[in-house]
Amino acid sequence: MNSSQLYSPLAADKRVNIVQGHHYVDNNPHTVLTTILGSCIAACLWDPVANVGGMNHFLLPGDSTAKGQAPKADAQRYGVNLMELLINDLLSHGAVKSRLKAKLFGGAAMIKGLTDIGALNAIFAERFLKEEGIELVGGSLRGVHGRRVQFWPVGGRARQALLTQETESIMREESARRPAIQPAAGQVELF
Repeated sequence: MNSSQLYSPLAADKRVNIVQGHHYVDNNPHTVLTTILGSCIAACLWDPVANVGGMNHFLLPGDSTAKGQAPKADAQRYGVNLMELLINDLLSHGAVKSRLKAKLFGGAAMIKGLTDIGALNAIFAERFLKEEGIELVGGSLRGVHGRRVQFWPVGGRARQALLTQETESIMREESARRPAIQPAAGQVELF
């Protein structure tokens, strides 16, 4: 596949929204994966030779960074599980782990005065990639603003837009309506 086949702005893009606790893998050059992040992380991984990539969206690390293992009932919310699911799905689509490249987004400090979940997520994601031998080639972590992320999984192209304070307020209100995750002793509180 040559570079003109990887992305053509004339073709209609297939948009797939990745919500918290999910991942998606595709080898269609017209697929665009999208998500909105605050303290959560989206890992965008792709194999430039196999022309396949994917994105996940996780809420908490779910490893020793958060002082406990991911509870089985909520496993889909945790990075430790979603990173493995994303990598395994990429491998089942023909990717080779040693060729994987990564871009990480999110990890913002959204609410002052509480545990910085975004920082814990960023630390986990960076460490996970390093331990797995996956090259981190870009992205945008930490800060104080949420992000809207777009990722073209075949070519590894990514784009982000920082959210306005008004949009972030709406995100916080929606988050407050979701059931709270009950932390284990020593873990973080979420509102």
